[in-house]
Amino acid sequence: MVGASYLLGGISIPESEIELSAVRSSGPGGQNVNKVSTKVVLRFAFETSQALTVGQKNRLREKFSGYVTKSGELVLSADETRSQEMNRERVLVRLGALLAEIRFPPRRRVETKPTRASRERRLAAKDRRSEIKKMRRAPTD
Repeated sequence: MVGASYLLGGISIPESEIELSAVRSSGPGGQNVNKVSTKVVLRFAFETSQALTVGQKNRLREKFSGYVTKSGELVLSADETRSQEMNRERVLVRLGALLAEIRFPPRRRVETKPTRASRERRLAAKDRRSEIKKMRRAPTD
């Protein structure tokens, strides 16, 4: 298929930019793990990807630095199930979740002033703590 792509986390990633490979797993499967390659490793060279903006690449690099190699590849793996196909789906879902988190820049916090009632509650709580601590002191003559 020419031009095939994955829609992951609201971002369309060309199939050519994602490399999926199967390797021997240490996960569940008994003797099966010694014979069948069920673990799926996903490599996404996001630094050279045309699908992500510069801001998305920066957010991905910062937020998920533990999954990023020095060469600018995002590496994810799945070996939870005995099925290679299910592990393939899981690793793609995981990539979609990561991409959904970095899709938009984080919202800026709008600073607000504390309300009069919240200031009064804070001061009242301080007075109560002060009284409790005064009661713990040794009596003075």
